[in-house]
Amino acid sequence: MPRMRAVEAAVHVMMKEGVTVAFGVPGAAINPFYAALKKAGTVRHILARHVEAASHMAEGYTRARAGNIGICIGTSGPAGTDMITGLYSAGADSTPILCITGQAPRAKLDKEDFQAVDIASIAKPVTKWAVTVMEPALVPMVFQKAFHLMRSGRPGPVLIDMPVDVQMGEIDFDPDTYEPMAVYKPTATRKQAEKAIEMLNAAERPLIVAGGGIINADASDLLVAFAEITGIPVIPTLMGWGTIPDDHRLMAGMVGLQTSHRYGNATFLRSDFVLGIGNRWANRHTGGLETYQKGRKFIHVDIEPTQIGRVFAPDYGIVSDAAAALRLFIEVARDMKAAGKLRDRSAWAEECLYRKENMLRKSHFDEVPLKPQRVYEEMNQQFGRDVTYVTAIGLSQIAGAQFLRVYKPRNWINCGQAGPLGWTLPAALGVRAADPDRKIVALSGDYDFQFLIEELAVGAQHKLPYLHVVVNNSYLGLIRQSQRGFQMDFEVSLAFENINADDEGDSVPGYGVDHVAVAEGLGCKGIRVKSPNEFKEAFAKAEAMMKEHQVPVVIEFILERVTNISMGTDIDKVNEFEDILCLDPELTVDNAWTPAAGKKARTVEPV
Repeated sequence: MPRMRAVEAAVHVMMKEGVTVAFGVPGAAINPFYAALKKAGTVRHILARHVEAASHMAEGYTRARAGNIGICIGTSGPAGTDMITGLYSAGADSTPILCITGQAPRAKLDKEDFQAVDIASIAKPVTKWAVTVMEPALVPMVFQKAFHLMRSGRPGPVLIDMPVDVQMGEIDFDPDTYEPMAVYKPTATRKQAEKAIEMLNAAERPLIVAGGGIINADASDLLVAFAEITGIPVIPTLMGWGTIPDDHRLMAGMVGLQTSHRYGNATFLRSDFVLGIGNRWANRHTGGLETYQKGRKFIHVDIEPTQIGRVFAPDYGIVSDAAAALRLFIEVARDMKAAGKLRDRSAWAEECLYRKENMLRKSHFDEVPLKPQRVYEEMNQQFGRDVTYVTAIGLSQIAGAQFLRVYKPRNWINCGQAGPLGWTLPAALGVRAADPDRKIVALSGDYDFQFLIEELAVGAQHKLPYLHVVVNNSYLGLIRQSQRGFQMDFEVSLAFENINADDEGDSVPGYGVDHVAVAEGLGCKGIRVKSPNEFKEAFAKAEAMMKEHQVPVVIEFILERVTNISMGTDIDKVNEFEDILCLDPELTVDNAWTPAAGKKARTVEPV
């Protein structure tokens, strides 16, 4: 039996579990683990500038491809506490990442030693499992259990904390005979699927709500097949955006208080039945439950039993992996269709598509300073169908979700529930580390961008090129808009007169931080855009810079200081602050609307 240090066994387990990339920052208490990484020589390590950023890089890496698990590594004490935000974000979004921390020697754990903190106890509320390993012989099996837990049931993060003397302990371990544990995922039954489809078939105006669990299960093709067989329109959640292409005839728009479409909310309010798959009824999606539930029946399918009934009690619940449930739903629906028992949904689908083609928001503005809507319009034209967007939180994310278009799963990578500022930049680096070829565009407001801006240096050092769109209004824009309810604008402005601004140059007086100069100081490239006439040239220049230099390129768009983005207190009370582009003035967001006689969608096809 080969004899080795415990951390060498841990690295062998990671390699057997498919790990090829890790993100982190070395330190004294984790150096034995780094020595094992160096000795193995098969795991690429990307050095972060902040340990929180390493955890967000791991999130982006996991989210980029099915089967990935991001690894983030730090030393004892503050490295672990810095990564708590990433663990919280990963857990909230059902994202498996493994956080590995060093720890003081076992004999010092209760003696207030330097950088000795009970990180496992701190991490427990935001992880599937958090453990301090107290025996060297347990290390390989703890790592095996970690990968099994991260992948089984509802995916999520794990923290492994290792005292430095545990890392150094010698154990017997045979890597040649190691095998990963089989992953557990609950599956629906045929009887459950039959009941669900019977309930669905009895409805007049049903919808499918497609959540991020479908993407986690790599089941987007199954969702589209099920929608096409039944003819039922699909409402993706923000985390499920991309499960069905935005231009598919059955993609009915997103629903919610902020990241929603006018036609999506209107269609939902017309529905009488909702089949939710892999979603969690998040409050920014549902708004007030009285409005959301009124006049509708619900089926909820989720991989985690405690999600069924957590927000509200559905009429029927099924505990199942999304892919397993969809395969059965397709099987039952096909049998019913062959028997002539599946209802024709073409009229309902056409009604939904008519709203989608007519209930729009205006995006073409020529003003200077720029309106954000115009930026997203130009992004749609520039980047097309094969772009991956990465974004975090704020008015930039909300407006992006309202105006951008997504056509594939894992092409909208967004921290959903936790929403930590600063997430975008390191997550985009993680996506690039996972995939050297895809087109990646990150989207940040100026404050999100400033939070972890130093990570641009990671992209420069490790040659991780991507395009970062920064929409700069020199405000905490979402909080400013929220403060309208308190009749104030207090401590949310980022504007100041930068003493280094060159009035004759390209900088913008009064907008504070010169993001282009900072990006270039960190080894990247930057471009500033002030006018609609500059869009196409700037995008072309940025693409050329990325190709030539293989570093992140920042395009900063100078926005008007104040733009209120559509949002509201309920899904039937969304405030449209800007002009709307409604091609049919008879359309309104309410329960009673149906297309007037003779009005047909222009592109509807028979299902």
